[in-house]
Amino acid sequence: MKSYNIYITGVGGQGIGLLSQALLRGIDNAGINAIAVDTHGLAQRGGIVVSSIRCGEKIHSPLIMNHCADLVLGMELHEALRGLGIALRKGGTLVYMDVSWQPLPVRLGQATEITVKDIQTACKDSGVTAIKVDTRSITDSRMQNMALLGTVAKHGLIPGVSKKDYNMALKDLLTEEMLKNNRKIFDGYCA
Repeated sequence: MKSYNIYITGVGGQGIGLLSQALLRGIDNAGINAIAVDTHGLAQRGGIVVSSIRCGEKIHSPLIMNHCADLVLGMELHEALRGLGIALRKGGTLVYMDVSWQPLPVRLGQATEITVKDIQTACKDSGVTAIKVDTRSITDSRMQNMALLGTVAKHGLIPGVSKKDYNMALKDLLTEEMLKNNRKIFDGYCA
């Protein structure tokens, strides 16, 4: 497999670390070389959190150059638009949640809140495939990351990685009740 780049972005507290690890271990379970790097510094303050995963042959660094990501996963509308603008390549895929964790400038009235329409327009202008993930039915926001993972699996967005590979990753990362609850959401979005 040639290189494939995944850029995950969201806000601290949304479960990006677990999502990143589930993707990384799923890729590894499929027998594909992969490396990753996360930024956690702002997670405690509700700031931006980013994870980059590169997989395939001849991968020497986890860092993704601007406009070179094949797949961007946006866990929040503002971050999805930012990821689209700085990381995603033309013709890439954006999977995003219809969730807004208003950044401070929006709350202070200094910036406009990003909408789904803004995302759709930007994707159309960039030749990007956009997949919106509706997470309103998930009562525990800490498990919305599983909706993104299930959507990635459903659409086969990472070449060579199957639902079975992701399920094995979840089994490695979670135990008992947490595994059961997260798998239920993953399976629901994967179907």
